Amino acid sequence: MTTRTYLLWDIDGTLLSTARAGVIALEQATAEVMGDDVDLSTMKTAGLTDAEICLLIAGGDAERGARILRRYAELLPDALPLREGEVLPNVPEVLTAMAARDDVVNMLLTGNVAAGAEAKLRHYDLWSFFAETGGAFSIEGSDRPSIAREAARLAAEHAGADLPGDRLIVIGDTPHDVSCGKVIGARTVAVATGPGYGLAELEACDPWIALERLPAPDAFAERLGLGAA
Repeated sequence: MTTRTYLLWDIDGTLLSTARAGVIALEQATAEVMGDDVDLSTMKTAGLTDAEICLLIAGGDAERGARILRRYAELLPDALPLREGEVLPNVPEVLTAMAARDDVVNMLLTGNVAAGAEAKLRHYDLWSFFAETGGAFSIEGSDRPSIAREAARLAAEHAGADLPGDRLIVIGDTPHDVSCGKVIGARTVAVATGPGYGLAELEACDPWIALERLPAPDAFAERLGLGAA
């Protein structure tokens, strides 16, 4: 039986950048739910879950936050084409190479709600890498550690057995990704491709590996200790 390593991927700042198109959907959702026009362009959202962001916008009102969250997910697909985002360097090549291996499984560990994650990945033509395996997403009341625990549970379910920490690798672009990976005993890879944190800041969080950006597939596999395909 093949021993598999599960790569638990963050989305924003790790796989792609929407050029903050999500803010357009958030502002519209907030205006519809709360009746006020808001400017969220300077709001620092890196590392926060969708649920946490919407709760902040709602001033801590859980019911309003949940309504903003649901409306945001509905509006996001139409907002994505309004900004010129991008898939980040080497992402398609690495995902393709990892998907071709029998000993690696790509899954998601993201602060996006499920519908938002799918909308972003479909828009940037990356959904096929996760369509079958899925992952763990933001839901009302969730924080990143709880999402990480759900991702670990799903990976173990997929594997059909409990997984040791060295077979779970969390890949993200913020200290939040590093800390939630540590919660589940996973190895953590921090990539400085997001807008919020530089390499030195990520290194200070003591990830297993810190990278300026995702390397080419062979180098990535080597850094993770996966060996040749």
